[in-house]
Parts: sequence; C-alpha cells; structure tokens
Amino acid sequence: MPPRGGSPLRSLNIAQLLKDKVHAVNITDGSRAVMRMCSMAMSKLLLENGIEPVMQISCRDRNKIALQSDILGANALGIKNILCITGDSVKSGDQQDAKAVHEFESVKLLRQIQDFNKGIDPSLGELADKKTLLFTGAAADPNCRNQRSLKNRISKKKEAGAKFLQTQMVMKKEHLKEFCENISKPLEIPVIAGVFLLKSYKNALFINKYVPGANIPENILDRLKNAKEPLKEGIEIAAEQAHDFINIADGIHLMAVKAEHLIPEIIEKAGINLEY
Repeated sequence: MPPRGGSPLRSLNIAQLLKDKVHAVNITDGSRAVMRMCSMAMSKLLLENGIEPVMQISCRDRNKIALQSDILGANALGIKNILCITGDSVKSGDQQDAKAVHEFESVKLLRQIQDFNKGIDPSLGELADKKTLLFTGAAADPNCRNQRSLKNRISKKKEAGAKFLQTQMVMKKEHLKEFCENISKPLEIPVIAGVFLLKSYKNALFINKYVPGANIPENILDRLKNAKEPLKEGIEIAAEQAHDFINIADGIHLMAVKAEHLIPEIIEKAGINLEY
C-alpha cells in the first residue's frame, strides 16, 4: 500500500522485508477510494530497490487520455506487470464529494494495453515510437455464486488480453477449487489466489460488513472470537489457506493490510518458498 503522504520510506522498508521471499509485490491504486501516493511512483521505487512490482491501474479517477498516458509512462519506467481494475466506488472512501470518471472499466483498459502492445495508436493508427511490452492481469471473485455471469466476465477479460487473474480474498478452498476447475483452467488463464490476514474477530466483522464480496464463514469467525491471541490465530488461518491454495491455484496473493511485516511469518508457516 503506497503511503498517505510524501515520503515512501515506510512503504519501502516494508517491501524490503519481502525481498527474496516473494516473486512480486502488488501496489494498490487508490484502494477503497482513499488518497495515497500513486501506484506508478511506488512501483518505480520498488524497481530501483530490486523488487518486482505489480502495478494496479484503476479506471475510477482518470479519463481515457490520462489512463493512456499512465500506461505509456509505466512502460517507459520499466514497469512490466499491470493489474487492470475498475476501482472501488468513491462512496467507500473518505472524500465522497469526489467525482468518479469511469470512462474505461477493466475490460476496456485491458484492450487499450493490448493495442499499445501491438503498436496501435488510438487516433493516428500507429504509435510514433515503439510498442509497449506490458504483462496484464485482471481481478476475479471466486466467491461469486453466479457461475454463468462469472465465467462470462472472465472470458471477456481473457479475450481482452488478461494473462493472469488475481482474486479477491478467498475463505473457502471449495470455492477456489470450483473456480479453477470450471472457469480458469478451461480458459487457460493462471490464477493467483487471494489470502487475507484477519487480525481479530472485530476486524473480520468489519470486513464482512464493508468489503464488497467478502463472506468470512462462521467457523473462522468462531476461531478468531475464541482465540486467546487473535492475531496469532489470524496468522495461522492465513498460513493454512496459503498452504491449501498453492496446491489449487498457480500462486497466492498475501494481503495483510497495515501488517505487511507479518507476511514472511505467514509464508514460513505455510511452508512456501520461491521454488513454487
């Protein structure tokens, strides 16, 4: 998560803890419609420190000209991995008077990047300089119970140029297994499964109430509620999920909001190393 301020030092220090323990670090772009340093700047700083970034681009705050500029800029800076997302509603943030743009959504953004990868200029037909070399991904929610709608959406993203899927948090391995077997594998698109660190029972209730698509089951809520040390229990739950999910999906995306320093411990407990 980029900083809410002008100094990147805290975020860089956290990222350094993950160096040589993960393949890449995901950089959010205005997550939950809250102001933070731009994902492009943070991604470039990680590159300079020997850490591979996955740069998110959200469609919420910029028109297509601004998005096109950011895509070209990211390529020029050596940023290669782009996660294309539509973006959370401004109503979920702390500046609710802001005006959302949404001229593009994730599928249109994916198509735009693929055009740039082919050297296509949106107005002139051909880019004046070299084509881009960007590796694009998209978000997915295996918890969605409308499998027909989910498959249709993922098919559109694959057709638009998504080379990988990064999922929302998954709490039931059955949902992930069903998603991989019935949707991602037939479409031949790799899946990075979302594992979210729950820090307490109260934290889990908050997420269930306010995070779109979140559905933390009763058995996990009970474990957190009854634990003498809820944070340690949350780490155990995340490690168990990571251990299970790495054998179902093609990778895992560990999310530990404001507790990223605990990710190495989760990785170790899960028995995962970079050989995966």
